[in-house]
Amino acid sequence: MKIKWNGHASFTITADDGTVIVTDPYDPAGFGGVLKYDMVRDRADGALISHDHADHNYVQGLSGSPEVLRGSGRVKDIQVKGLATYHDESDGSERGANTVFVFTVDRIRFCFVGDLGHRLSAEQIRTIAPVDVSLVPVGGTYTLNAEGAVKLVQDVAARVVIPMHFKTGKCNLPISAVDGFLAKMPCVKNLGKSEIELTPDKLPAVGPEVWVMDHAC
Repeated sequence: MKIKWNGHASFTITADDGTVIVTDPYDPAGFGGVLKYDMVRDRADGALISHDHADHNYVQGLSGSPEVLRGSGRVKDIQVKGLATYHDESDGSERGANTVFVFTVDRIRFCFVGDLGHRLSAEQIRTIAPVDVSLVPVGGTYTLNAEGAVKLVQDVAARVVIPMHFKTGKCNLPISAVDGFLAKMPCVKNLGKSEIELTPDKLPAVGPEVWVMDHAC
């Protein structure tokens, strides 16, 4: 399978059989154009939407006729589990609800946490862990900060962590860069590319490893 980081919290995951899942496609014009990434225009069979904010729910830009999931469901042969969480530490009173998605593609178990803003409960952790690849926001302000992201990685026993939702040259949101998170992690690899091919044998035997990707858009 292949995984591409489009930018912000959007990834395109392509299974070996050609099934395509896109997470949280963003509207570049949303919130006054604070995101300068190009629009995600990939053909998608499924779109996983963690919450309905303009920088996470712009399915109109995708080609194809994707199945849009805001909770549990199925994208072709891929079963997706959606767990109800919050965008903040106040049970959603500040920024609303958020969905954490867990799914397996080509024998690799993913956890995409969207704009998670709080530590998961013990019950939620039992449902999720362990995972092979965790897609985790690290920029803080609206999501987990660096310290919270480290705790999440530990909680879900991720072998690989791909950071997202952090400050870049194309993101003008008041969030932090990735460096603070990387400084707290023992094993960091800068991949220097926006798309990688991944098979179970390429996963580390023991994690967590942080794989830093370039944005494609």
